[in-house]
Amino acid sequence: MSSITKVALVGAKGNLGEAVLDAVLNAGFQVTALTRQGSTQTFPSGVTVKQVDYDSIDTLVDALKGQDAVVSTIGSAAIGKQIPLIEASAKVGVKRFITSEFGSNTFSPKVSVLPSYKDKIEVTDAAKKAAAESGLTWTAVVNGPFLDWGLSVGFLVNVKERTVELPDGGDNQFSTTTLPTIGKAVVGILKHPEETKNRPVYIQDTVLTQKKLLELVKKAVGADGWKENVTSLAEQLKASYEEFKKPQPNIFLAVFPGIKTAVYGGPEYETVFPKLDNDLLGIKQLTDAEVEAVVAKSVPK
Repeated sequence: MSSITKVALVGAKGNLGEAVLDAVLNAGFQVTALTRQGSTQTFPSGVTVKQVDYDSIDTLVDALKGQDAVVSTIGSAAIGKQIPLIEASAKVGVKRFITSEFGSNTFSPKVSVLPSYKDKIEVTDAAKKAAAESGLTWTAVVNGPFLDWGLSVGFLVNVKERTVELPDGGDNQFSTTTLPTIGKAVVGILKHPEETKNRPVYIQDTVLTQKKLLELVKKAVGADGWKENVTSLAEQLKASYEEFKKPQPNIFLAVFPGIKTAVYGGPEYETVFPKLDNDLLGIKQLTDAEVEAVVAKSVPK
């Protein structure tokens, strides 16, 4: 596959999108940011901005002409919007589409059937179909939960309220990665298109358990006043399936248990990745001291 120089980025103003934008700019790629029509978002000098209607193949085709790759960091609420992007990319000869995967291992059989990931699976299927029918290739990045962001917003540990959930006791290991490392992985994919085509790549900064993470958080902010809640993933997942059956399910109650299961569910959900692409993509895992520093920097003060 010929080299990639021109990259269109979708979702460049999101939490992950900004980290990816910084990485691809610093690596010297020519970057075009796609934004919704009417958007007033601003970008660094050197970034071309094109406004699109994500429901219109025609506007997407116009915006993507001449691009070598599309990197999607689109948020979970709009995951399905990637399907027209994939179709438009195939039409105009884009070489690589990096889907907005960036999470748990949906390529694990147990995770792939969780209803919480239905939209992501449909996007992957669309990418595979386009690759079979055109010159488009695809890559998905599997990185586990975002360690830095997950702490800063209370997803992994709620520092502000000093509460933490310990799913199944909190002893299951999971792979986890920071946002800047994910940006570095995207650059590595774009620089190694042949080795990364039509497959997921697996990266991690470290492997933790929820108990170990709590220990590091307590070291950073203090050990007093914490409430630790031991929960059952099986019970939560059962309740989520029941919620999905309702005519108007509560999205949080339906979706979130599946996400937690994919993060904390242990070996049967491949929460520690069986193989890594760190070396290929130029990523070194963090030392214990570096993990401790990330935690200390990321927790709300």
